[in-house]
Amino acid sequence: MNADAKKTVLRMIPYGIYVLTADDGQGNVAAATVNWVTQTAFAPPLVVVGVKTDSGTYQTTKTTKTFALNMLGKDQKSLAFTFFRPADLSDGKISGQSYRKGVTGAPILVDAPGAVECKVTTVIEQGDHHIIVGEVVEAHLNKAPAGRPDAAILEMKDLGDNVFYGG
Repeated sequence: MNADAKKTVLRMIPYGIYVLTADDGQGNVAAATVNWVTQTAFAPPLVVVGVKTDSGTYQTTKTTKTFALNMLGKDQKSLAFTFFRPADLSDGKISGQSYRKGVTGAPILVDAPGAVECKVTTVIEQGDHHIIVGEVVEAHLNKAPAGRPDAAILEMKDLGDNVFYGG
């Protein structure tokens, strides 16, 4: 396989940018920028997310079996970069961001336009990112979008010409 062609073609897949959060209730709070996300079913509503297997976020999510997927708005590029690094819990904030606990106990970022809370139904353990399937059990709309909901979301391409994932 031509490695350059593979990388270029896989980078043609559009990616939204989200912050996955989880809290095991024992002091392990995780938050990470993720982008391998899609909805896979309407009834019940299911989402899938790819999470790096050697991350604390993966371990906390797998342990607690719940997570929140916080949507980022077009104007929240700095948050995407904030959560590229391991989360820091201090002064009642996650990496400097205010949050509240959702019904599952997962952190909901106060400044995110919206979030869904999920309970983990399946973990597919293949590759360097495992697939977590989550059933949506609650939705939070903190700021209604002005137009199409999908147009309000931060995308990988919005982060700059040199920021890619995939390939």
